[in-house]
Amino acid sequence: MILDGRLHPGDRLPPEADLAADLGLSRTSLREAVRALCFLRVLQTRQGDGTYVSSLGPAMLLDALSLVVDLQRDDTLLDVVAVRRVLEPEATALAAARRSPALLHDLRASCDRSVRCTTVAQLVDEDLHFHRRLADASGNPVLASLLDGLSAPTVRLRVWRGLSDGHNLDRTLVEHRTILEAVEAGDPERARAAAVLHVAGVESWLASAAGTAEAS
Repeated sequence: MILDGRLHPGDRLPPEADLAADLGLSRTSLREAVRALCFLRVLQTRQGDGTYVSSLGPAMLLDALSLVVDLQRDDTLLDVVAVRRVLEPEATALAAARRSPALLHDLRASCDRSVRCTTVAQLVDEDLHFHRRLADASGNPVLASLLDGLSAPTVRLRVWRGLSDGHNLDRTLVEHRTILEAVEAGDPERARAAAVLHVAGVESWLASAAGTAEAS
């Protein structure tokens, strides 16, 4: 009914008995279907007011992706980062082309805060903020939502805990600055290349860590 246009974002579903009859379902089966669509954020139940079609925006519908990513095992986490390597450079290039004073100010502030972070959790928050701002600035809400889902906080925490060992952390913060400089210059190709190197560095570290774990 949503797909064929009979129900639109924000519309209230018909009464349960009428909808079950219209769809040829038992009311029990209908309730199960409604629960499933609520979990997928397609529908929203309002206590005492009925069930409504959600906004169907990409951020809402792709929200469950972060849970899927959170549940990935270490041996499949590398595949998640590989997908980031495909998407994130394009978002960064688009952000460079669309840069605004507000974006640049926010990215500079994030880089400055990162240097002052004293815990891995703080670094994770700043890393998420930095890349989220770039993705949002791409102007493509679907791309931004996909990247947000692929950047689940628990996954970032696992990565940053590893990067905090040795010189990896300093290098990663320098790479953030390099991305910022390319965006400031309004150079999409340079920004894309900087983002590729940044994500590839994380990917390389993960591959090395996975190899070490297998060897042990």
